[in-house]
Amino acid sequence: MLGRYRPLRPLGSGGSGSVWLARDERTGLDVALKIVPREGKAAARAEREAQAAAKLRHPSCLRAYAFARDPRHVYIAYEFVPGRTFREAMRGGELDDRSAIEACAQICDGLAHAHAAGILHRDVKPSNVLLADGDRVSARLLDFGLARMIESETLTAQGDVPGTLAYIAPERLAGEDATGAADVWAVGVMLWESLSGRHPFWQTSMLETARAIEAGAPSLISLRPDLPKALLQMVDRALSLNPARRPSAADLAAHLRGAAAPRRKKRRPPGTALVVPAQAGHLGAARPQRRGRPQPFRRDRQPELRDLQQVRHADLRAGADEHAVERLRRRLSDERRR
Repeated sequence: MLGRYRPLRPLGSGGSGSVWLARDERTGLDVALKIVPREGKAAARAEREAQAAAKLRHPSCLRAYAFARDPRHVYIAYEFVPGRTFREAMRGGELDDRSAIEACAQICDGLAHAHAAGILHRDVKPSNVLLADGDRVSARLLDFGLARMIESETLTAQGDVPGTLAYIAPERLAGEDATGAADVWAVGVMLWESLSGRHPFWQTSMLETARAIEAGAPSLISLRPDLPKALLQMVDRALSLNPARRPSAADLAAHLRGAAAPRRKKRRPPGTALVVPAQAGHLGAARPQRRGRPQPFRRDRQPELRDLQQVRHADLRAGADEHAVERLRRRLSDERRR
């Protein structure tokens, strides 16, 4: 593998391995080369990630070009897309309402494609979404390392809860099997977080965060009453405690785009007055607009960096040790029995 792909510089690293910018010596193209040591479950998960990525051919799923292994490492060559993660964009205050909604809709497109192929992601979160550089929103779903092929065996023990705590659905904390609804929940959390500037469940401890997830998210209308009612309703549905009430990934994508689309204004009969309600129900626009111009999207408030940084640290901590999440699940289960 390394005979074909020449590493140029590191792009990042995590608990499971590292990613390098590499040059394909045959084609001259740059690729993102993921290198995972063959230790514990990491290598098996990397192979499963490669299997999942090989089945997916969608603009919102990062494309895998090649997979190989040697006695020490597993290698996956992905398309290289310059950009930053959804998490980095939120922390930098770069996402306005429209961009955040469209990015989440594109992730739902990718999830719908994966679900149709029998693949559950199980670790959707802002740091696993890449936003490509450019003027137009272009999001790609990363890291299918925890993905589960519905017809294959899982690498986790019975009752284990893989994934990142802050984006895990409540039914997973209760020990239920993952479904596509759990991936939709995670997108709902991302929507709530990016539109409000803070995380809906984050608390000072992992146990309190888990309890907040079980209690459910407050309606986004309490923080963003200026948003369209249809959009607020879809975010609430995506975060329903009952997975059966959540929309499918495909339905959520369609409804997000429909709710965010500018509405055509009806022509007023001559001589009638224009009445502007106190809360206009447009994305970020709660004041009268000049006639004939579309309602602009308001720039999101600068995210509360302290909260977002805490969530990011929790991402790393929980993502690196799924057993910590499993211990939380058991403790919550014991509390319910008492």
